[in-house]
Amino acid sequence: MKEESYEILMERDITAQMRDGVILRADVFRPKAEGRFPVLLQRTPYNKANYNANGTPFAIRAATRGYVVILQDVRGRFASDGDWYPFRHELEDGYDTVEWAAALPYANGKVGMFGWSYLGVTQLFAAIAQPPHLVSLFPVVTACDYYDEWTYRGGAFQQFFNESWASFRLAPDTLNRRAQKSANAMNRVWELPLRDFSFFETGSVRDLAPYFLDWLDHSSYDDYWKQWSIHGRFGNIAVPCYHVGGWYDIFLNGTLRNYIGLKSYAATETARKGQRLMIGPWYHDTVSFRDGKAGEVSFAPEGCRNEEDEMLRWFDHTLKGVANGLNREKPVKIFVMGENVWQEEDDWPLARARNTRFHLHSGGRANSLSGDGALSTGPPEAEPADQFLYDPANPVRTQGGGNCCDHDHLAPGVYDQRPAENRADVLVYSTPPLDADIEVTGPVSAELYVSSSAVDTDFTAKLVDVHPDGFARNLADGILRLRFRNSFERSEPLVPGEIYRINIDLWATSNLFRKGHRIRLEISSSNFPRYDRNLNTGEDLLTGQRMVAASQVVYHDREHPSALILPVVPR
Repeated sequence: MKEESYEILMERDITAQMRDGVILRADVFRPKAEGRFPVLLQRTPYNKANYNANGTPFAIRAATRGYVVILQDVRGRFASDGDWYPFRHELEDGYDTVEWAAALPYANGKVGMFGWSYLGVTQLFAAIAQPPHLVSLFPVVTACDYYDEWTYRGGAFQQFFNESWASFRLAPDTLNRRAQKSANAMNRVWELPLRDFSFFETGSVRDLAPYFLDWLDHSSYDDYWKQWSIHGRFGNIAVPCYHVGGWYDIFLNGTLRNYIGLKSYAATETARKGQRLMIGPWYHDTVSFRDGKAGEVSFAPEGCRNEEDEMLRWFDHTLKGVANGLNREKPVKIFVMGENVWQEEDDWPLARARNTRFHLHSGGRANSLSGDGALSTGPPEAEPADQFLYDPANPVRTQGGGNCCDHDHLAPGVYDQRPAENRADVLVYSTPPLDADIEVTGPVSAELYVSSSAVDTDFTAKLVDVHPDGFARNLADGILRLRFRNSFERSEPLVPGEIYRINIDLWATSNLFRKGHRIRLEISSSNFPRYDRNLNTGEDLLTGQRMVAASQVVYHDREHPSALILPVVPR
């Protein structure tokens, strides 16, 4: 089939009135031709005129192929009127904008939505509202829950993301409207209490960014967060979606949960069968999609994908009915790191994966790379526990992983973990060099038996692929704030010295551990500034600033069989 090619028209700041009278503005790119065309809609808080970030080259490309492409500033951002508050207006405004777009004189009534990160939020919220003319979505690197995936993780505040997103990505427009300047988030990550974090030279945080203080004030999963949850409303979404994420993306788990949830619970059979998933070796920036590079490791050329090509295939299929072979492909595409190949699958998680327990072992001295920590599938015997001192004044520094949104100051992706592993407050457990390849694809967790001298503290876990030359490649990680060990809805202090069984969710990965490599688990109590430091006092997150050091213990014996749980794929 010959590809269409049209001259295009560009129109700036086209107005759309929302149900409460607020005016939002959009740029429109459309074929310079008679007739009506399907609409591709993007709603962004990051400036529709920021061409490189928000897809105008794609808009031009898609318009030449017979689409009306609409890029709209969301409420209270850049060219649009109203007050900005993350998440608050996206459901109603999404519905109203879809229906406005479908009724334009050059639109044929079919609307698809696209975009990454917060632009995925605007898509999913619009779909929940069920506008009649919305046909399909293409959400890239976005979340499912805005408490435990976006603002918090495992009950810990995602400090660098929240501070950098608020200051680096959101504050400039708000500040420009008031002739003020934002500050570098990294310069202020050590400041306490967290409520005093200031990304403004002047002016009240409560006045200029009330949402930031609200995030801190709602440190548990309460009604503030539940009102915006996607996972509780899968049954309201009635359109097929193509979910795209990265193994090093800060919102990886949301991408996976959205696919799983909509495949099972979407409102119609067509929507349930229409869910698709692609996960590559990428972090939270489509630059990594294109060049295949994630930190210190390149997955090119196999790991390179142009998401725009896949997006156009998707919309050609769902909006134009083009027979481009997409319906004959398996619904899941994942990149297996280590082997560096794309694998098509029938579903996620993989049914053939077998959860395998790799037990922790040591003689009581697993501290750092020079310790005696080991991993094996054999159960523990009578073994002494491992101990370390966690001092929030000297936390373990973040080394890569799912970081966002100021890559110049906290880089995402793959980085050698040995700087962290050389610390005495990091427990290191490794297998011997493998005598055969082992593929691990699916959800990863660590089940640990622990105690602390504190009334509240954190435990962290990290899965690492150790190369024969010693390079320690991070794959997946997680954190748990122990006051939320039983529920994110309820804070419960610890009894100092009491042993608790906890589960740390490391989310997921797909990696081939090659023969001669080692599987490694790191255990500690901090990963800063990616997550805020637990001060070990149980004080309120918003106002706490008093620190105490905590004595941490990890048990691994017959009664306390601590283990790393990996989904091993038979080969």
